[in-house]
Amino acid sequence: MRAKPTYEVAAAVIRRDGRVLLTRRRAGSHLAGSWEFPGGKREADETFPAALARELAEELRVTVCVGEPIGRQRYEYDDRIVELRFFDCRLVCGRIAPLGCDAVAWVPPGALADYPMPPADAAFVAGLMGGAGGRGAAAPSDPPRRGESA
Repeated sequence: MRAKPTYEVAAAVIRRDGRVLLTRRRAGSHLAGSWEFPGGKREADETFPAALARELAEELRVTVCVGEPIGRQRYEYDDRIVELRFFDCRLVCGRIAPLGCDAVAWVPPGALADYPMPPADAAFVAGLMGGAGGRGAAAPSDPPRRGESA
């Protein structure tokens, strides 16, 4: 039996006006139609923050300041293992353009559980809402900064 591939993924928790940014996975992709925190796979030569900044520039056409790590989740699917690392991020500039996803949504923290998510993201949200992530998505948002828009 062949070992399952492991993907290391960096994910952003971006807040604005008391809401959190989610993206919806494209049709035809793994877990298509699911809502998730934006981000993507880390390349072998990248740090997680560098991968996150690159993925957000490629997929949403924005520049972010990657802050502190705020959580980790590991999930084993039938065909792969995903290790997610979540970071608190702030939009620096750019207008969000959903290039690598079907849609974006700014979601109130209390409504995050209403969005169908991959199991690892859903477990992270459950931890946040239960208080286990400390200052995650339920924390108050920073005021909008120049150049931020959706």
